[in-house]
Amino acid sequence: MDDATRIRCEELAKVMKALGHPTRSFLALTLAEGSRCVCELTEMVGADVSTVSKHLSILREAGLVYSEKIGLQVHYHLTSPCVLDFYNCVESVVRQDVAQKASMLETDEQES
Repeated sequence: MDDATRIRCEELAKVMKALGHPTRSFLALTLAEGSRCVCELTEMVGADVSTVSKHLSILREAGLVYSEKIGLQVHYHLTSPCVLDFYNCVESVVRQDVAQKASMLETDEQES
């Protein structure tokens, strides 16, 4: 693998890793609906501020969100709404997998 391909794959993996945690997925999906302050996100997630801030930091390092101070509050915004396309693709894979497994179970039951 050449250097350019390796770097490209590393950057792709960094983004996918950032989205690979349920809380970070929730944050990305929530921010796709519009910007939110940390206090709102903390309440929605049901975790303490430091935990939510850590998750947001990982999303920010991956280039998925940015923050903006508005008054005394820090608001987060999704940088790339196309992340929703990625989630739609993943949900399609999950649906196909579930359907395939259900079909195999039906076949197994019919053969029994």
